[in-house]
Amino acid sequence: MGRPLPWPGDGYRGWVVDGTPRRAGFPRGTGLLVGLLAVAVLLSWVASRDGGRAEPWVTGPSLAVVEARLVVDPVPGRSLGPYRGNGTWVDAYDFDPAYAPGELTVLPGDVAEMAETGVRTLFIQASRSDQRAMGPVADPWLLAGFLLVADAVDVDLVGWYLPKWTADDEDLDRLLAIDRFTVIGRRFAGLAVDIEWNRDDLGAIERSDRLVNLSDRLRRTVGDDPLGAIVMPPVITDEINPAFWPGFPWAELADRYDVWLPMGYWSFRTAEHADPAFYTVDNVRRLRADLADPAALVHAIGGVGAADGTAMVDPGEPLASVDDLAPFVGALVAERAIGGSIYDWATMGVDARRRFGELMAGPFPVVD
Repeated sequence: MGRPLPWPGDGYRGWVVDGTPRRAGFPRGTGLLVGLLAVAVLLSWVASRDGGRAEPWVTGPSLAVVEARLVVDPVPGRSLGPYRGNGTWVDAYDFDPAYAPGELTVLPGDVAEMAETGVRTLFIQASRSDQRAMGPVADPWLLAGFLLVADAVDVDLVGWYLPKWTADDEDLDRLLAIDRFTVIGRRFAGLAVDIEWNRDDLGAIERSDRLVNLSDRLRRTVGDDPLGAIVMPPVITDEINPAFWPGFPWAELADRYDVWLPMGYWSFRTAEHADPAFYTVDNVRRLRADLADPAALVHAIGGVGAADGTAMVDPGEPLASVDDLAPFVGALVAERAIGGSIYDWATMGVDARRRFGELMAGPFPVVD
């Protein structure tokens, strides 16, 4: 890459613009405290990089208190632990000002609320490839805030990215920008590749070749760090719509990724596929069969959402229900998945988040 990541200076687009908060308040309780402390630490560090200039709206003893409590340790290694148990998802349209259509629906302080409902891992879309992208990663101020708050409340962050199979190195560069993004010794606990883009002019063979090439180069670069593969549910690619990606290269990818995250969104399905238990079981079994690995590690994604009257959704969007959560978790346990999550945080209602946390509190296979 050859240069540091572009930290915004005069063009700051994070929590505060022209001295005015983008959102009036953080979640109550812990979220408020942790969110403010994270902002203080972040701005203290940025001020030290910028020659000691502190923002006028960050004052008082909070900086000293946080700096005394936060020790900068060496950047930690990565493990499969973040894929175990209860996770949740946030995409760019929820937190990145370049993509959010209006008020941001998820901010760093919300990670404290996630932790309170039992979330162990937040999967966040840390980069996008299109004309609105402002740099190699999403808003770096906000990403830094998410990392600091998550560290404070013991939630892991996995950064994910959707490649578009361009002929240049953009996809690899963006993945490596996520991989190398750090703030005060904190970095993403995991890196995952969202493998689903087919809205291009490539034939299936060429697209598969570019996917395998990207995966191979990424694997060689990150070494032994675990990689997650977010994949289309095999029920779709094998049965419902084989034309989606003919000849998907499961065999070639099998040894390049460590954990598999099938996007089993039953709320978009009809008939038997709309049943969360059946759809989840069928996808996990087909996935392992396609990989020729009956012990493949799976963190299944369900949803979309779980409506209970409090979720932030567009009218008419097909959502899962709170009643779907227990069968989904039962299927995860039955198939010995190492974890599971609902896509996404913003489309889950308050009661659904709490209920899912309760269901996911049981034991899942331990992974290193």
